[in-house]
Amino acid sequence: MFADGLLAGKRILITGGGTGLGAAMAERFAGLGASLVLCGRREEVLRETGERIAAATGARVDAIRCDIRDPADVDALFDAAWAGGPVDSLVNNAGAIFVARSEHLSHRAFDAVLATSLHGSIYCTLAAGKRWIAAGRPGSVLSILSTAAITGRGFTVPTVVSKTGVLAMTKSLAVEWASKRIRLVAIAPGTIPTAGFMAKVAAGREGEPEAPGDNTLERPGRPDELADLATYLLSPAADYINGEMVVLDGGRHLRNSGVEDLLKRSDAEWEAQRARR
Repeated sequence: MFADGLLAGKRILITGGGTGLGAAMAERFAGLGASLVLCGRREEVLRETGERIAAATGARVDAIRCDIRDPADVDALFDAAWAGGPVDSLVNNAGAIFVARSEHLSHRAFDAVLATSLHGSIYCTLAAGKRWIAAGRPGSVLSILSTAAITGRGFTVPTVVSKTGVLAMTKSLAVEWASKRIRLVAIAPGTIPTAGFMAKVAAGREGEPEAPGDNTLERPGRPDELADLATYLLSPAADYINGEMVVLDGGRHLRNSGVEDLLKRSDAEWEAQRARR
């Protein structure tokens, strides 16, 4: 689909890069010539993913443990990443979610989600931006959001608030930083089954995580489809795309918000969900 070496010479930092969608994007970028910085809180997972991708693609992959909820940790991450060469693109992929009735969530649960999904993305974006601006370098930021930023969604309110906030940041900084040759874009994926999704969101459901009738294309998305779109948005072909969120959900958000099945859950099903957290 893409020309060999499309991302050659690019250095891309991916938060939450050790598993799931982050790892899928990392593998695609590396296969097209990019060098990578993978960050996350689980050092062993990052190292294993980095070694696997490096062996498969020959790319340079640096794995750096970082808690993006801590701005000091984020600054240390970018200092370490820059020591290996300037970062050209940031992918805000790390996130957190609780599927629960909102009135049962504590303030700590809200804070935990916002700290990763909203504050962490802001800290990383500002850390990258200030370095690009100081060095007079162009850059790009891709944030992985959710169709809930369009529709809203019950039972995942902290995550929806976070993703909507990152969308606002994307649009605002796209204006502020455009003259400095820094682009900000986002992807709003629908249901893309990963191990993390199945454990946190689809736990307790029977069969497919998304009923065929829920989606106009009658199937969930695939990690490689997200990786392809992310590749395009970070490539030179997308240099004129700025401040936009591209929806990748097969048209599902045009039919429903994805919460309708949760409205029918019994108290017993909610208690079972809570016990699995």
